[in-house]
Formats: sequence, C-alpha cells, structure tokens
Amino acid sequence: MAENYDVIIIGSGPGGYVTAVRSAQLGFKTAIVEREHLGGICLNWGCIPTKALLRSAEIMHYSDHLKDYGLKLDGKVSVDTSAVVDRSRKVSLRLNGGVAFLMKKNKVDVIWGEAKLSKPGEVIVSKTAKKPMEPQPPVPKGVKGEGTYTAKHIILATGARPRALPGIEPDGKLIWTYFEAMVPKEMPKSLLVMGSGAIGIEFASFYRTMGAEVTVVELLPAVMPVEDAEVSKFAQKQFEKQGMKIILEAKVTKVEKGANSVTAHVEMKDGKVEKITADRMISAVGVQGNIENLGLEALGVKTDRGCVVVDGYGKTNVPGIYAIGDVAGPPMLAHKAEHEGVVCVEKIANFPGVHAIDKLKIPGCTYCNPQVASVGLTEAKAKAEGKDIRVGRFQFAANGKAIALGEDQGFIKTIFDKKTGQLLGAHMVGAEVTELIQGFVVAMNLETTEEELMHTIFPHPTLSEMMKESVLDAYGRALNA
Repeated sequence: MAENYDVIIIGSGPGGYVTAVRSAQLGFKTAIVEREHLGGICLNWGCIPTKALLRSAEIMHYSDHLKDYGLKLDGKVSVDTSAVVDRSRKVSLRLNGGVAFLMKKNKVDVIWGEAKLSKPGEVIVSKTAKKPMEPQPPVPKGVKGEGTYTAKHIILATGARPRALPGIEPDGKLIWTYFEAMVPKEMPKSLLVMGSGAIGIEFASFYRTMGAEVTVVELLPAVMPVEDAEVSKFAQKQFEKQGMKIILEAKVTKVEKGANSVTAHVEMKDGKVEKITADRMISAVGVQGNIENLGLEALGVKTDRGCVVVDGYGKTNVPGIYAIGDVAGPPMLAHKAEHEGVVCVEKIANFPGVHAIDKLKIPGCTYCNPQVASVGLTEAKAKAEGKDIRVGRFQFAANGKAIALGEDQGFIKTIFDKKTGQLLGAHMVGAEVTELIQGFVVAMNLETTEEELMHTIFPHPTLSEMMKESVLDAYGRALNA
C-alpha cells in the first residue's frame, strides 16, 4: 500500500531541502526523494566546494604578495593538491550532514532512490543507479527506500547537469566538467577552459592562481557575457594581468586527445584555426535541466529547451505538479531555487502575502579574482528598454579601506531612472563585492530611491562606502572622487 504525504519534493539540493523545511513549517506532511546525496550539486559538487577551493587559491595569492604587506617568508609556499581537495570535500561532507539534521529536525521523511511520476499524485521510487563520481556521502540512517508514494502536491527540484557539446564530450580524464575539475589528482601545468560564464571563469581563476597556464575560449565578444560591459572589460584586463590568456569570439571545433594532453582546434573570428595544446580542458558551456526519466512526457508536462515550463509560482500545466530551481529554467542559481521553493509551497498553502519572484532582483555573484557581483539591468539593457538613465561610478582606488587592504582595483556602478530615481541596476567588480551586492538587492526590493540611499549613513572605513559614493556620483554629488 502506498504511503501518502501532502507534499513530496524530488531532489534535495538547496531548492529541494529548503522547500521541504518550509513545507513542514506550514504543517504539511512532507517527504523528500534523493538519489545521490543530500544537498544536491550545489553543496556537494558546486557552490560550496568551489568556494573552499577558491579560498585556498586566495591564500596562495596573498602568500605570493607578502612583501606588499611588509612581510617576509623564508622559502616558497607550494601547493599540496590532495590536501586542497581534501579540505574542499570535508567542507561539503560537513554541510551534507547538516541537511540530514534539518530533515530530521523538521520531521521530513527522506526517501532514498530514483523517483518517477507514474501519474499525477503518485511517485514510484526505485533503487538508485550506481553513480560514477566518488566519493559519495553515506546514505543517512533511518531513510525510506523503494516503493510507491502519493501526494497531492509533487515538486520537482531535480537540478541541472553540465551541458556537453557534440564531439567534445567530457571523458573525465582529459576533458573535464566541474565534477572532475573539483577533485584533480594533481595540478595541471596548462589548462584550456571552454566558456567564460561563472563556472568557467571561477575555475580559470583557481587554476591560474595555483600556477597553471590558463587559456579561456569564449564564443561571445566578452568574458562573463551576462555582466555589464564595463565590468566585463575591467575583469578581463585583471585576468590578463594575472597571466591568463583570453580568446573571444572563438569556438572549439575539434579536440585531439593525446596520452596526457589535449589539442583543441580553435576557430577564430576571422575563420582561421589555431591549435592549442594543454594538459587538461574544462568544458563549461552551460548546464541543462534534469528532466529525463521522470515520467514527464507521459503525463504531458510541458518543457522547453531542457527545462520544465512553470508560472511565477512553480506550477506546471499539469495540476499537482510543480517545478523549482535549475530544472525550472534560468537564472540557474541556488538562491533563486531556495526562494522559488518557498514561494511555491507558500502558494500551495495559501500563505498570505506570497508573490511571484521578480527575476530582475535576483543577484548574481562570480567568485573569481577579482570578484564580480550584479543585480538588475545593465546599462545596455536599460538603454535598450528606452529608459532615460543616470549612471554613477566609484573606484576602489579612492576608498580608504580598499587601499588599506591592498585591494584598490575595482569599481561600483549604479544605474537609476532619471525621472523617478528608481535603482535599476548595480554592478560591482573588486574585493568582497559578493558580500556587498546584497545592500543594493535590499534597496531594490524595498523600492528605495536615490534620495533615500543618499541619506543612508554607511560606516567608515568600509568598502560599503563606495556604494553610497556611486549613488552620489550618478547625481553629480560624489564626495571622495
């Protein structure tokens, strides 16, 4: 006999497990189905472990510049690859256990296995297929397993996986996805990165700091092409100063594999082909939603370009079936998935005040060196929409805290509607901007005007002062520039 729930969530990544917690808080009998590891890709193979790796790279960067801070070190700091990777994996394992604790604390049942929708309201869970990636976290104690489960509301939170280009498929040895790039057995001396989005540029930054010769190939005319053009150009110059080679408006058309290296045929803008040989290659050309083998086609659930089509509250075209996070389409960000899940389950519960996500108010962060963060419209998009705008900028080089930190390269850019004073977008590049951006996100969510931001007192000395100065600059009132 099938066990019945109010809500079943398929997938325990950030979107899935947060949705499960909120569902339980709302009084729903809740279960979550997971086939591989609690916490999903973000916690185990994405957001968290990459930041652990990048932290090691940051320490390495500072060790290379000790004299800039009046310090000396006898000898040279070297990279212990296995120890760097081991630290990253331990960070993930610790948080994996934290998710298991949250499920137990909130009385959410964990069902272990592969889930498939047999009909609306019914999920069949089968034994998990063996996964190639290791190491895997242990199966939590007390979880349920194979069987049939029913629920009035089924929420898909199955995430996404790396996209592969035909003929250039990752093989796990010479051509990597982010999975293999996170657990190298040894540091490659040279690396080719295909794609300069957040994933590609973060790994390019990590391996370059660790000493590899890095080449980035990008199809579009700018690195991190979703960012504001000024930010992209500045970041590229900083990457190149660090010794990174960046090739824009080019594509890898063919890869030849050697015994321990790859040779990529890179077609340039003018049609000429250049051969680039590297020890390893990372394919970072985007991700695609995990929509296969869920029974969606048989149930008539509408999909588009590898993602499930939903409304602003996660509803699909089939009653009782919902989707959130990466599987529901871009932007494919963990924080978007979390909030999307909360909105979805609160809408199911008719919770007062719930409203659909405004995607323009979702921040994006890239943890390369220098960091990049943004929210809202770029200058180009604001102009394309016919908006009359004011633009403010403030340089890190004019900020006392940035100078004291030895991090005086970067800037903050703000974009306002000239008529209303509405903050339309904010774009940052430089030290710790991924921590600063939330100030502008809050401001946008509260519909704050330029006048209110100008009258907000920022502490001194801080990097955050640059946020106010950028606002002031948009109106010709900057005080320190």
